[in-house]
Amino acid sequence: MAKLQYQCTMSLDGFIAGPDGDMSWLADHLGPNPTVDEIMEQTGALLVGNNTFGGDDPYKGTEHQGEPYGGGWDGPQFVVTHHVPADQGPGVTFLDDLGAAISAAKAAVGDKYVGVLGASIARQCLEAGELDEIFVSVAPVLLGDGIRLFDHPGGRNVRLETMRVAEVPSATNIQLRVVR
Repeated sequence: MAKLQYQCTMSLDGFIAGPDGDMSWLADHLGPNPTVDEIMEQTGALLVGNNTFGGDDPYKGTEHQGEPYGGGWDGPQFVVTHHVPADQGPGVTFLDDLGAAISAAKAAVGDKYVGVLGASIARQCLEAGELDEIFVSVAPVLLGDGIRLFDHPGGRNVRLETMRVAEVPSATNIQLRVVR
């Protein structure tokens, strides 16, 4: 059965992007990571927020600019947006309904993960009771400001269960299950 897994890299102080969505900081933390490679093999589709899809790219200026996970992953992408463009492009489907996007992404993956990309879309999936897991690589850096992993003032307490922790030179990987 398909599971929704929020996948991201986070600074130690809790930011997944710098101010205004800046992702340039991540370029210094993209070293070899066997745990991330394993997660990519288990991911069949991406559910992406529109800001993340069209946002800054840590691979900017390289041959892998614009490719999910810097070319480390290939498959269908489902982008949630308020404004569905007429031209969707190959492998990318834009939808204006979160439930429809989740259903389409799950249908595309079989028993693999749907990788959720973007803080806002991950929060929406969590609020809808659809988020199953969180996979976060904690990079050894303090950004000081930016977009938080989860930011929902007045939000509820969400219990998580640690599935595994793995350290690599570039990060500490944490995989968590959302307890329902």
